[in-house]
Amino acid sequence: GRNPPNSVPELVLSEDEKSDNEDKEEPELGVMEDQRSIILHLISQLKLGMDLTKVVLPTFILEKRSLLEMYADFMAHPDLLLAVTAGATPEERVICFVEYYLTAFHEGRKGALAKKPYNPIIGETFHCSWEVPKDRVRPKRTAAPSPAGGHECSGADGSSKGYKLRFVAEQVSHHPPISCFYCECKERRLCVSTHVWTKSKFMGMSVGVSMIGEGVLRLLEHGEEYVFTLPSAYARSILTIPWVELGGKVSINCAKTGYSATVIFHTKPFYGGKVHRVTAEVKHNPTNTIVCKAHGEWNGTLEFTYNNGETKVIDTTTLPVYPKRIRPLEKQGPMESRNLWREVTRYLRLGDIDAATEQKRRLEEKQRVEERKRENLRTPWKPKYFIQEGDGWVYFNPLWKAH
Repeated sequence: GRNPPNSVPELVLSEDEKSDNEDKEEPELGVMEDQRSIILHLISQLKLGMDLTKVVLPTFILEKRSLLEMYADFMAHPDLLLAVTAGATPEERVICFVEYYLTAFHEGRKGALAKKPYNPIIGETFHCSWEVPKDRVRPKRTAAPSPAGGHECSGADGSSKGYKLRFVAEQVSHHPPISCFYCECKERRLCVSTHVWTKSKFMGMSVGVSMIGEGVLRLLEHGEEYVFTLPSAYARSILTIPWVELGGKVSINCAKTGYSATVIFHTKPFYGGKVHRVTAEVKHNPTNTIVCKAHGEWNGTLEFTYNNGETKVIDTTTLPVYPKRIRPLEKQGPMESRNLWREVTRYLRLGDIDAATEQKRRLEEKQRVEERKRENLRTPWKPKYFIQEGDGWVYFNPLWKAH
């Protein structure tokens, strides 16, 4: 049903956001000996195919941030996302979106080690923004390749020169664990709205996490909607040096223009074979023409071939990364990710696993108590920024309603 959120949420002031330097993560270590025995003990109690949602994982394999914040990493190349709006034809726009999509995963998996972000608590939110200099947003296919060089892009040269991309994520449900995020750029009249829930499964020496749900990219200027799905993630060799690979077939569809794309993330074969391979195909359905093919690694080099014979290479390792802008902790509300998890994060940084585990337990226990209260009173949880519509969720004040 269409019930509006509790009250009109206070808008987070993006003026308070500062460039984030918390992302500089400390060096990665493999799993230590005493930790390995804990994981072994955990594994010994699991059955193949078992749903891991209810299994409490040891704190030391946690990444020091929430899953809601990890979703923001899909926007680490906001220039490529905004470039979709600059495509002159529907064909160019869908190809631009596929190029952006294929580069959207490597930043969230920076460390080689598989670590698990915190499971968001119901009602948890995360806000941030990016600033993109206007001259970085241009149609990709015709443009000359930009000079390689500095990885950090600063949008500090006055906002008149830059576009602003704003992001808000919220945990809207506990069972199943559904996260929503919404991202918009008013000047380019673009927005992305996604709802996704993760389901983990134990598979022997790996853990599979499927991402159920979908996203929609809307280009208001063209009246186009691109509906896309997300790949599964696998944490492999969880006993030694765990690493993550993506797997599965995802689709991107634009009903209005008749273009669609299929992207396949290939998991590594048991013997030999390459890791992190991805292939993609963009098709014009009415004429059944393949207009673009791509292959490569989602965290390495991607090569695109267009049907006019042209090719183009994108090296994800040299793409400029735009640091997200986030408000300092003292300006964040109690339910915002970094503030909510700050004690867990602090103890993990100090290496005090027991204290971190205890803080995490407190947060989760509080969530359970409140859940039981709601069940007894039969009052469903009401998210702050998102409204349920059918199987999906919509942001309460999306760009297309703002006019």
